[in-house]
Amino acid sequence: MKEINTDIFKVENTIKLADRQTRFDIQEDDKKVENELKKTRKKLGKLQDTLYAHGKYAVLICIQGMDTAGKDSMIREVFKDFNSRGVVVHSFKVPTPLELGHDYLWRHYIALPAKGKFGIFNRTHYENVLVTRVHPEYILGENIPGIHSVNDIDQNFWDDRFEQINNFEDHLAKNGTIIFKFFLHLSKEEQKNRLLRRLEKEEKHWKFSPGDLKERKLWDKYQACYQEAINKTSREHAPWFTIPADNKPLARYIVAKTLLDTLKTYSDIKEPDLDDKIKAHLESYKKQLREE
Repeated sequence: MKEINTDIFKVENTIKLADRQTRFDIQEDDKKVENELKKTRKKLGKLQDTLYAHGKYAVLICIQGMDTAGKDSMIREVFKDFNSRGVVVHSFKVPTPLELGHDYLWRHYIALPAKGKFGIFNRTHYENVLVTRVHPEYILGENIPGIHSVNDIDQNFWDDRFEQINNFEDHLAKNGTIIFKFFLHLSKEEQKNRLLRRLEKEEKHWKFSPGDLKERKLWDKYQACYQEAINKTSREHAPWFTIPADNKPLARYIVAKTLLDTLKTYSDIKEPDLDDKIKAHLESYKKQLREE
């Protein structure tokens, strides 16, 4: 299959989402793409074992996207060959009373992966500058000093949050967490098609909510919020990648290849050497076992 340079999806300068592709044509059928994904995720699975043995880095994978963008199936298909002990998935929904009793980053901080492990955030700390921005009344539930009504939530408030998020990720990166942020860039037309499939196929009815249609009416506002969030928080140590998401198999492959291509650049990630004393007695240990 044709080689894909995943750097083209990385956000390194100011972007306009309307100019970024939602469909990427490599002129290959889905079956071939799925075969490449299988090869890539097996390599990722082996790399995960090495990362675990090395024990000095954690990997945080943040996945954002509009409803029906394919977040759940992305996680299922890309990480299928991982050792389940080495990867933890967190899906962040409406904050609980306990979570609202803390600052907005608290629930994300306590879910971070330990060194040697992969952590996947299905929806992320960016919900706090996305859905809350589209629905600023949600901020009032956080009981923030000085915020008494939505009129108190101005551009300075959001700029402060962007700075807080950047500082949060900078702190993580400096302490050994490798950060990936994927925006599954879906077209409005494809979202309509996927919502219709949920309504037309009985086995998919459970995925549909009338609220999906209410949020769809706010499409342009969400796109504007995503665009600003991506532009203000894509950094070399915590880059955003805009992944064309209209074709699910290809989107999954691009994400898997992006992870593999980047992690392979960490030449220091390798299995630790055996202690010299243990290494010097390997033959005697083998002998003991053979003579049992």
